[in-house]
Amino acid sequence: MSETRATILVVEDEPEIQRFLRSSLGAEGYRVVESLTGERGTIDAGTHKPDLAIVDLGLPDIDGLAVIRAIRAWSPMPILVLSARAQERAKIEALDAGADDYVTKPFGVGELLARVRVGLRRALRPPSGEPLVLGEVTVDFETRRAVRRGAEVRLTPIEFKLLGCLAKSLGMVVTHHQLLREVWGPSHVEDTHYLRVYMKQLREKLEADPVCPRHLLTETGVGYRLLEGEG
Repeated sequence: MSETRATILVVEDEPEIQRFLRSSLGAEGYRVVESLTGERGTIDAGTHKPDLAIVDLGLPDIDGLAVIRAIRAWSPMPILVLSARAQERAKIEALDAGADDYVTKPFGVGELLARVRVGLRRALRPPSGEPLVLGEVTVDFETRRAVRRGAEVRLTPIEFKLLGCLAKSLGMVVTHHQLLREVWGPSHVEDTHYLRVYMKQLREKLEADPVCPRHLLTETGVGYRLLEGEG
């Protein structure tokens, strides 16, 4: 499956946004499946087996969170939330329910298509031991080594685990709760100061400019996002 021939499920009930998404995604070569309700969306997800789903939270029958949970119960497909709910709590709830990313209405087509491409690339990324490239630093999770220009960068076990959690959702937002639960366990999901300390350490070790990071990004009030690349 090539990225441009991917099938995208759009669960959205607003006609204007439907038309906009159909036109924008179709112009990029994507096949679009449209669902007007949450119930229809959960059915179409199982019937059409899309490569990515775009889900609105404010649907006429059931909440979009229920659609996300229903899809996530059986499928790892990337789920992109499109919603007018801009509050941090709404974003966290959607991401904790299983969404991979969140775009707030009104939105630009460039931003939306970029998020779609990131989601599809992550889905297509083979679960191999491919090293992670962060500027001048290369991280190999199989050998548990990080190297900058031939010199080893020493990461602690916790730093490797935290970086690995972010790398599994490369390009996507990972919430504070998700990171804390996976790295430190369910009894530490409120200990966000752990993340601040360790993210500061990772930036100091991996970023060219820790004050203006290009790879380990903060999503204010929600979580963090890891971006790969040599830039």
